[in-house]
Amino acid sequence: MVRDWLPIAFTLVAYREMNGFTTIHVEHALEHSWIVFDRRLLHDAGLQHAIESLGFAVPAFLELCYLLVYGIGPATVGILYGYQRRDLIDRILFVYLTGTLLAYALFPYFPSDPPRTLFPGADLPNIVTPLRRLNLAIVGSYGIHSSVFPSAHVSSAFSAGWALLVFLRRHRWVGVVTVVYAGSVALATVYGRYHYAVDALAGFMASLIALTVALGLRARGSTADTGC
Repeated sequence: MVRDWLPIAFTLVAYREMNGFTTIHVEHALEHSWIVFDRRLLHDAGLQHAIESLGFAVPAFLELCYLLVYGIGPATVGILYGYQRRDLIDRILFVYLTGTLLAYALFPYFPSDPPRTLFPGADLPNIVTPLRRLNLAIVGSYGIHSSVFPSAHVSSAFSAGWALLVFLRRHRWVGVVTVVYAGSVALATVYGRYHYAVDALAGFMASLIALTVALGLRARGSTADTGC
């Protein structure tokens, strides 16, 4: 059972290790191109106004979704324990780790700074909740400085969702809820200016690779079950 939890703990170590790939980049060409689309999405398309139109509720919900990503790995294992499906842990964790670590592996190739720090005071949420202050404290003290592309928050959340959807078939609602939650995380990263929209999209694409892995594992398992 200890082995079930160790890979999740080591993902935190892997995340911190990516700080070793931090480079000095003064031109910020990537970020200046990415911010153009963000401003069209947030302001021209009215995304920020839509999120804040109901006041405190939606911004607080999105910040909560962003905060809870740190527990998505343990929660996934806990769900499998709760449904007495520990036999699925290896496959589901493999998919989860594929999406998460793939995002980490791409960091050195896209050195970048988050919009909230590179463009201080610009495009920030108009509603500041206690949960936002907590998230800012966490990313400020524990975050790395090598890159924000792709969003590992998005890739890990979607990867966990895809894995649960594919393998926990008798309780498919769990996977559906997790995928919907992952979509909320993607929205939170952009609205909160933790990431650019392209970061969230790239994180989603990384999770699709993890989904392909999940489908391959399921097909292999089906073949083994039939003795072929």
